[in-house]
Amino acid sequence: MSEDKNEEEELRPTKMRGVAFPKAKYGVILAIILIVVVNFILYKETIFSFFK
Repeated sequence: MSEDKNEEEELRPTKMRGVAFPKAKYGVILAIILIVVVNFILYKETIFSFFK
């Protein structure tokens, strides 16, 4: 039984065990912000043409 427990706890590779991963929701928020910023930079002229 203790062998099964050890196998479940050690799912990550040894070099990655000390790395603290951020929560998934922060990654989703960061991805959305990044997409909005990149689209604003790429389509800046089109966006501003709607306001003229």
